[in-house]
Formats: sequence, C-alpha cells, structure tokens
Amino acid sequence: ALYRDVQDFSVYARVAPEHKVRIVQAWQSKGDIVAMTGDGVNDAPALKQADIGVAMGIVGTEVAKDASDVVLTDDNFATIVKAVEEGRRIYDNILKVIQFLLSANVGEVLLIFIASIFNIGNPLSPILILWINLVTDSLPALALSMDPAEKDIMTRQPRDPAQGFFTKGMKWRIFYQGATIGLISLAAYLIGYADGGQPLGQTMAFAVLGFSQLLHVRNLHSNKRSSFRTGLMENRSLLGAILASSLLLFVVLLIPGVMEVFGIVPMDGLHWVYVGILSFVPIVVVEAVKLLKLNHTKDEY
Repeated sequence: ALYRDVQDFSVYARVAPEHKVRIVQAWQSKGDIVAMTGDGVNDAPALKQADIGVAMGIVGTEVAKDASDVVLTDDNFATIVKAVEEGRRIYDNILKVIQFLLSANVGEVLLIFIASIFNIGNPLSPILILWINLVTDSLPALALSMDPAEKDIMTRQPRDPAQGFFTKGMKWRIFYQGATIGLISLAAYLIGYADGGQPLGQTMAFAVLGFSQLLHVRNLHSNKRSSFRTGLMENRSLLGAILASSLLLFVVLLIPGVMEVFGIVPMDGLHWVYVGILSFVPIVVVEAVKLLKLNHTKDEY
C-alpha cells in the first residue's frame, strides 16, 4: 500500500528508522530522485538508502555524517538550494565546454577531409593545427567553465539521471556549428589558394578558423538566449581569454619572425576583409537557429 499510495502523502508521524527506509524506497520505486536529511543515528539507514543523503554538520552525529553524501556545515536548509544551483551550473558549463571543443574539432576535421577528397592541397599544416588546439581552443574552453548560472537554472525540471551528455540537441549543435566553421575555413582556403597558392590559402584558413572559434565561444553562453543579450562582463575570465588568444593569433599572423616559423604569408587589405566577414558567419548562423528555436530539443531543459 505504501508503494502504491506514497505520492498521496507528505506528512508522516511516529516513523521508525525502518519506516524511513521504506518511504525512501517507495519514492525511488516511482522513478524519483530522493534526498534525505537527518542528524541522528536512527536516520543513518535512510540517509544511506537515499540517492542524496544530507546530514547536519553542527548537531549531526558522526554516524549520520558518515552515511551521508553531503554535510551541511551551517545546518541551514537554504544551503541545499545553493548547492543544487551550483551543481546545475557546473553541469551546464561542462556541457558548454564539450560542445565548444567538439564543434571546433569537427570544423577542423571537416576542412581537412573535404580538401583531401577533392585533392586541393593541405589547408592546415601540423604546426597550425597544434596552435589552434593548444592556444585558440584551450584558453576560452577553460574560461567557459567559469560561466555564471543562467537565470532559469532553478526553474527547470530535474534532469533525467539516465540522460547522458550527448542528447539529440547536443549532437545537432556540434554537427551544424562544426560544419559552419569547417565550411567557412574551406572558403577562406579556396580564396587564398586562388589568389596566392597554398601558402596564402593556409594563412587565410588558419586566420578564419582561429577568429571564428574565438567569436563562436560567445554563442555557448546559452542555447536559447541570444548572444547579444549576454553582457561581455558576465564572465570576465572568458573575455580575458578571448582577448589573450586573439592577441597571440595576431602575433602569429603579423610578426615577421614568427610568421616564418608557422609558414604564414602576409595578407593584403581585401584578404583581411574576407577573414573578418567569414569569421562572423558562425555567430549569424547560430543566432538564426536560436531565433527559429531549433537550437535545442525536447529532451533538454
């Protein structure tokens, strides 16, 4: 009867330790994630059974603390809400970093793959690929992990615990964003190749790939909200990472001694215009997809 009717009751009196365990198990049988708070020895079995056991840090017994997953050092229940919010923020940011790195890598792979199929030369040398992966991608990815929580983070329904990182929406975003980066880099390579051969083609492809990824990271603040509605100062670490990576990219593209090391050749004004226009394409594409509400799927928040 308890397992059948547990959702109809919210208050229990004179509950023995074994009854607490049965109540937790009854809720779990309904597919719910159960949190249990307690401070005494008699709470330990239920704290252990619950998906998340929360013990009091000040008045709680050592037995209760040992059986729990979380200990409230201030014995304040409001801290649980803050902990849930922080956990959701961390999980969101992990997804953002994964999406950024994989979409960037899909773009690189697609660029080289298409160039190989059509036998139009190598659009990126190994040292340029290494620079993109170690400098252009890494700094913004690290800073992206410090994004603040989104405004609706505590109004969402709990995430299905069986749901992995790669939802349908995540796969779709990685694919179309990566394809966009890859295609604009290929376009830059073809423009440069036509005007100055492979050296200029590689230079333009490298520039577009680098700058487009640094601009694209702004798209990752939210899968629903426009990038233009998120302030530049929301994540100062990310802004600093973008500026630092951009500065290093300009060093490779403009400083004569460094250019020779990376096989970079000078670009004229028109080529820089092409680089600038193509680098902004991912922002335009992602904003359009967000506007059409096609950037996420029903299995996500």
